[in-house]
Amino acid sequence: MSTSKEEDWIKIDLHIHTLDDPKDAVDFSAHQLLERARSLGFRVLAITLHDAVFDRKEVFADAAAMGILLIPAVEVRLLGADVIVLNVTAAEIAQVRNFDDLRRLRARRGNSIFTIAPHPFYIFGGSIGSRLVAEIDCFDAIELCHFHMGPFNPNRRAEGVATRFDKPLIATSDAHRLHAFGQHYTSMPMPPALTVENVLAGLRNGPLRLTSPSSSLTDFVSAIYFVFLMHPFRVRRKMAAP
Repeated sequence: MSTSKEEDWIKIDLHIHTLDDPKDAVDFSAHQLLERARSLGFRVLAITLHDAVFDRKEVFADAAAMGILLIPAVEVRLLGADVIVLNVTAAEIAQVRNFDDLRRLRARRGNSIFTIAPHPFYIFGGSIGSRLVAEIDCFDAIELCHFHMGPFNPNRRAEGVATRFDKPLIATSDAHRLHAFGQHYTSMPMPPALTVENVLAGLRNGPLRLTSPSSSLTDFVSAIYFVFLMHPFRVRRKMAAP
């Protein structure tokens, strides 16, 4: 299969939140996400709710009707560190409370699941930080976070770890606002059939293209305002609601 033509590559985003998230205050629905993804030509998505596997069957059916592969996924927090797990069930995640549990799940499932270390070296509460090296055997890939501009780019440390341990980098949007979806993503050659198994194999084996442009000053300031001011206020209000 030739991979030189643009139409031979597909766009993928594997870290997205929607209003279904039990812990985040997000103002767009899964169906709004699908409509935007279709308009932008995405073929593979993962909705990664915090500590909850997204499993609404009607959304998976609608995605399939649009030609989009929706992978069951979660962003689970283990001992203070966020981990993205792809192609997992709610029952399986309920048994994962630490990295040793994750190792056992990986040993049992083999290549049928895929794990990513999201925003590993950022100052967010769920970033794994320097522990990434100690737990590197728990991860298939490392995220290239969307939030960077000029000298502010903690992704450089992530790139160093990825190179050291021969792990692929995966660009994502980590979208909490609908307009943030679509600019930061990974591309891979179109597999013979668009299945979870083929996508995970493609992520492991490459080649991959990463699209993650530097933030403009306006976007950078807006992101800081959202992450550190508006979003925490929304979360507190959501948790306080009866």
